[in-house]
Amino acid sequence: MEERVNQSQKILNAACKCISSKGYANVSLRDIAEEAGVVLSQLNYYFGNKEGLFTEVIKMMMNKYLSEINKALNIGETARDKMASLANFFKEMLKNNPGLFRLLYDLTGLAMWSSSFNHLLKNLFDELSNIIEEKILIKGNLKNNLKDYSSRSIARMILGAMLGTAIQAILDPDKEEISDALNAVQVVFTEIV
Repeated sequence: MEERVNQSQKILNAACKCISSKGYANVSLRDIAEEAGVVLSQLNYYFGNKEGLFTEVIKMMMNKYLSEINKALNIGETARDKMASLANFFKEMLKNNPGLFRLLYDLTGLAMWSSSFNHLLKNLFDELSNIIEEKILIKGNLKNNLKDYSSRSIARMILGAMLGTAIQAILDPDKEEISDALNAVQVVFTEIV
């Protein structure tokens, strides 16, 4: 049983690596099998088909994001501290693991056309918004001009601003002001809580 888990994990890791470096549209199951050092039939054995494999890749990515953001938002006491931790998380991920962002963006595009992937990615964004709402917004009080909006809406706006800025950094990593933009997002949102 342990060998089965190790082999399937090896395939998942290879799939993540291939997709984050080449993109979903440019990766074949053969590429993934080659990267994992397994025969092509093992991908079907462990995951059934390409959709089954990619479903597991999305689940693995979701667990990584949720765990990492949760950990980052456990740093600090105040809403301001936690907002700084969130911005730092995005900056560190862009610097040290841009492949995870590429994977997220590629699979999000795929989810636009696949109902099974769509469901998984909607859950990821819901969970990320929940974490931001619980760890940052519940600790702070929304300023007067935002009191008419739910903390859930504000959490989604924070997540969207961070992810939108991160995609710009992935597309143009040489622009230094993009890192400054993450700092600006942090400042803007710490002013509202």
